[in-house]
Amino acid sequence: MRPAPTILHLDMDAFFAAAEQAAKPSLRGKPVVVGGIGVRGVVSTASYEARVFGVRSAMPTAQARRLCPNAAYLAPRFTLYRQVSEAVMELLHGLSPLVEPLSLDEAFVDLEAGGVPPRTEAVRAVGEQLRRDIRVTTGLTGSVGLAGAKMLAKIASEAAKPDGLVVIEPGTERELLGPMTVRTLPGVGPATAETLRRAGIHTVAETAEAGEAELVRLLGRAHGAGLYAMALGRDDRPVVAERDAKSISVEDTFEVDLTDRARVRSEVLRLADRCVQRLRAAGRSGRTVVIKVRNYDFSTLTRSDTLRGPTDDPAVIREAAVRLLETVETTGGVRLLGVGVSGLADFTQEDLFAQVATEREAAETAKAAQADGGGAQVPEAEEELPRRWHPGLDVVHDEYGAGWVQGSGVGRVTIRFETPWSAPGRVRTFAVEDPALRPGEPLPLVGGGPADAQSSEPAILPKSLSPEPGEDTGSVGEEISKR
Repeated sequence: MRPAPTILHLDMDAFFAAAEQAAKPSLRGKPVVVGGIGVRGVVSTASYEARVFGVRSAMPTAQARRLCPNAAYLAPRFTLYRQVSEAVMELLHGLSPLVEPLSLDEAFVDLEAGGVPPRTEAVRAVGEQLRRDIRVTTGLTGSVGLAGAKMLAKIASEAAKPDGLVVIEPGTERELLGPMTVRTLPGVGPATAETLRRAGIHTVAETAEAGEAELVRLLGRAHGAGLYAMALGRDDRPVVAERDAKSISVEDTFEVDLTDRARVRSEVLRLADRCVQRLRAAGRSGRTVVIKVRNYDFSTLTRSDTLRGPTDDPAVIREAAVRLLETVETTGGVRLLGVGVSGLADFTQEDLFAQVATEREAAETAKAAQADGGGAQVPEAEEELPRRWHPGLDVVHDEYGAGWVQGSGVGRVTIRFETPWSAPGRVRTFAVEDPALRPGEPLPLVGGGPADAQSSEPAILPKSLSPEPGEDTGSVGEEISKR
């Protein structure tokens, strides 16, 4: 344990939802839920206004809609969240070379490594300045915890929410932790908490009183010994600037169970391709391919295959994923599929069999083309699918400028035309195939103005202004109920 609270933990407040409220003036102060918007979607983040109604992260979106039907339910915009995250992380790197990001909105910082004097008043001043800088740079708020250990700093930031700062002075850890529930400690999930509950252990103080030997008996040596140290406030884990990913994966939940075997196979191939894209974007390769299948009854199966060496070859990973799928029964219906790669490495080992198979396939294709007369055939144009406008998506209209999708349905899409720096904007409804409407890019949350809009005439007007004659302000297919 450090003698001074020089480990800082930053956690942005309701990050995804707060970013959406900052980008959309009409949603400020109103309940906002970001996540999967389909019938099987899951809540990623809920604004504090939505949490009043009981909406929480990881809750099924259908349940959230029952609890808070008048909230704005928006699809995530990760492009915006990454932009804001990069700005926040840049501020943290200005404090210390040792920054350990945990996610887009959360990180540990070793202030001692950044030269901050190991005194409470000095680290508090740094934390307060960081909160001010985040607000100026992004328009959002973050909560800061300061302590002599990572576990305690995270507990402090949680206690500081929203938009606060809490310092845990070294020497006060046992007193602070004692009355807290065991779920407060890192590594204690529902299963561990239930095991402890059956043993009569409910609080951190009771965990410490049980002793290391009893915890090892209940939970095993590694987990029991670690939990005992945590209950005493002991945590010597350093802030690590680089954290290696253990695996890379993608998965999709389907609104309707997949029962057609060919469709399941095609989805696995598509997920394998997406997984390879993420693998290559990270500059990694892997040697173990994993598939995940969740059936109609929520039973979940995983299958894995370890290759002879690490690879990022899409043909190899696709082949392995399909081979694994053949070992799983899917006729009852599949609600979720996933493909992942683990055993990551920074190099690849070419799979000669895949290379030969690829060359053979190309040769057979060429031979088949010659057998057809050698003439090049023009493929028939595929029927263009109608455009999908997800709630929250950025759009630009040739006449009205920048806005976002408020809702869509029955061939219509409703757009609210506003920007982060404007007053709440007007609502207009268009045909989904309107040629003047196109997807846009996220606008900066702060420092913007009409010159930054994606149109020479943004036409952002307050709702209080009367509509023009003939203006369509209907609510066809609106995702967001009027409040």
